[in-house]
Amino acid sequence: MSQILSSSTTAFSAQELNAARRKSLFSGTIGAVIEWYEYTVYATAAALVFGTLFFPSGQPGVSQVAALASFGVGFIARPIGAFVAGHLGDRVGRKATLILTFLIMTGATAAIGLLPTYAAIGIWAPVLLCVLRLAQGFAIGGEWGGAAIIAVESADRGRRGYFGSWPQIGVSCGFLLGTAAVALSQWISGDAFSEWGWRLPFLISIVLAAIGLYIRLNAMESPAFTAAKEEAERRQEKMKAPIPELFKHHRKPLLIALFSRFAEAGTYYLFTVFLLSYVATTLELPGHYGPIAVMIGSALNIIAIPFFGNLSDRIGRKKTFLFGAAVIILSAWPIFELVKIGELWAIVIGVAIFLMVGHAAVYSVLPAFYSELFPTSVRYTGMSVGYQTAAILLAGFTPAIAAWLVQVTGGTWPLVIVIVATTVIAAVAVMCARETKDLDLDRIGETPVAP
Repeated sequence: MSQILSSSTTAFSAQELNAARRKSLFSGTIGAVIEWYEYTVYATAAALVFGTLFFPSGQPGVSQVAALASFGVGFIARPIGAFVAGHLGDRVGRKATLILTFLIMTGATAAIGLLPTYAAIGIWAPVLLCVLRLAQGFAIGGEWGGAAIIAVESADRGRRGYFGSWPQIGVSCGFLLGTAAVALSQWISGDAFSEWGWRLPFLISIVLAAIGLYIRLNAMESPAFTAAKEEAERRQEKMKAPIPELFKHHRKPLLIALFSRFAEAGTYYLFTVFLLSYVATTLELPGHYGPIAVMIGSALNIIAIPFFGNLSDRIGRKKTFLFGAAVIILSAWPIFELVKIGELWAIVIGVAIFLMVGHAAVYSVLPAFYSELFPTSVRYTGMSVGYQTAAILLAGFTPAIAAWLVQVTGGTWPLVIVIVATTVIAAVAVMCARETKDLDLDRIGETPVAP
């Protein structure tokens, strides 16, 4: 297959090939940024206005809980999106599948911006909101694996960590853009934000959809997938169904992919989403302290992720990941102690330690590390299922569980235990894998053996 991969790229000049690779990298990155922008806009609107607009109740607290629960609904659909998009991505192609998930995400987001409220259509308002939220979760479930793969599979062997790290900045970029869009909408609409201003960030996705779709339509298909498809055609064989193949021959890599996410899947939401509530309510500090700290940390995270991705190309995925895991474990207690000081500078430093060092180091290597665990024929499925299964286990309800633990115990020490325990699990999973940075992507898993 490596000969076919070579022949599939020799038709391009070096300059054309580099340009095509940059398009693929940009396609994965910009798509991830836009989709996480839309995810952030929903989360922010759910916290600010969805309680009264879509879940009216005689008790404001009940409305707020219902609105935030609708945010968690999206996580339920993620594994479904992972299975469906993984199957399509490994059978039909990475590019076509990414276009599909992108259209679903942007379409659902725009529809939310046009959705009538409870006052207009009654119970159908929250029902339709949750349906659209499920569509967002479905799209996200299939988006990450494709964005990561098309970046990694388009890179040279010695640049896979760096290329793969770029779609990872989508979370932080999306958070910054989404937060800025909501703030701008509040400024434009003023007191009318709860009436119509909240719709503006959702409707902006129509413009973003046009930009992102143009970029993805002009990106090239993954060379590794093209090579695998050409090989199957040469042998007059059909591409194998990836889901049965994954669970029959690649269970160990799947488990490694799932558990390696434990280092950041839940902790990210602890130091971003939960922290906002903890600072404002439990510590009774100014409400803007948390968002400022998270925004600064996210900006630093954007800078650090490509740095650690590049570092993993030099020293290896395992060493880079384990360094980040060690930072998360050792800094968990000090970060909460910094936050408890109650000063903005201390909160910023605490969040920055996690996002710029610990999280950036472990998160940056996942696209390349995951891609190097699975052969081309099941790569999209394996990556998506492992990544999104961990998300539903840890990410969706982590902020709510954290708030309950702090309320019951009166301290943050249970959170420290959870962070340390989950990160240790991730570190052990990574240590069970071989170093993968020097492997040929098109030769991985040629002779699969069930564990």
